[in-house]
Amino acid sequence: MRLTRQTNYAIRILMYCATNRGRLSRIKDIAAANQASELFMFKILQPLVEAGMIETVRGRNGGIRLGRPAAAISLRRVVELTEDNFTLAECFESGAVDCPLIDNCRLNTALRKALEAFLSVLDEYTIGDLIGDNGQMRRRLGLADFDEPLAAAS
Repeated sequence: MRLTRQTNYAIRILMYCATNRGRLSRIKDIAAANQASELFMFKILQPLVEAGMIETVRGRNGGIRLGRPAAAISLRRVVELTEDNFTLAECFESGAVDCPLIDNCRLNTALRKALEAFLSVLDEYTIGDLIGDNGQMRRRLGLADFDEPLAAAS
């Protein structure tokens, strides 16, 4: 199973916001920290906002922040939200299948079990688990020390 770039960056956005501990984050800063385009990050942001994982604050000092605690955002949920397709083989697809063994083959069953195992493992981890209390990650992302006062969020 290979996750798309969209899923990878969705997790990065969530990790950035979680590492920023409730402060407002700007897409410009997240994109720079991840060496990605702002346009691409904005595209990924929309489903995260719709799912309530991220909330936006409008205005001059606006930005984004987690919409729920990092410990309440499972990796499985992020993957299911951002991946368009979990087709591991042709027989996963609905509609026309060219395989002559489709009615007698157990590959589909085995792959479905493997996919569920994969997703079950992801369900055991949250965004909070990924960031922990990682000062090195804060420095790598270019985030200020926690002792600094919070910027106005109105």
